[in-house]
Amino acid sequence: LKLALEDFEGCSLKATATNLVFAHGNPTAKLMFVGEAPGTEEDRNGIPFFGKSGQLLNKMIASIGLERSKVMVCNTVFWRPPGNRPPTPHEVALCLPFLERLIQIVTPSILVCLGGPASKTLFGTSEGIGRIRGKWFSYQNSGMPNPIDSTAMFHPKYLNQTPKQKHLAWRDLLTISEKL
Repeated sequence: LKLALEDFEGCSLKATATNLVFAHGNPTAKLMFVGEAPGTEEDRNGIPFFGKSGQLLNKMIASIGLERSKVMVCNTVFWRPPGNRPPTPHEVALCLPFLERLIQIVTPSILVCLGGPASKTLFGTSEGIGRIRGKWFSYQNSGMPNPIDSTAMFHPKYLNQTPKQKHLAWRDLLTISEKL
């Protein structure tokens, strides 16, 4: 799948990014996190959630007794949008088949969308992250025989900017840990 993305010329983000930012972690992970798009540090290093948001995500994962190497992390698009702007709906749609295939390959027990954009992409909802975080969904795409328990949480970038919301993220993490 990574090789297919390296050869993929259908998304214009590839032309402006430094690196492909594919998934990172355990390919047989029980827990998978999906964010929106790579940022500057991720683009520079080719690893999702590598920068400040990644440092917080690592602490969040550790807080429920897991190591980053035991989970899978990725984004809805695989290249950094110019200027760290949000990816367009068209760019997300071009990358979605690759993301869906990645989820099929990993087949996690729990899929966690980090932030509203990832939740809207995978859950097909128009509701904001404040309304859906902490709720459970059943995610399934056409290539999957069984649905996956899924939820949404605030993105680590948002939590870094709004630390007063970390208590809600902690509740979400405890629920995820119990389900695992």
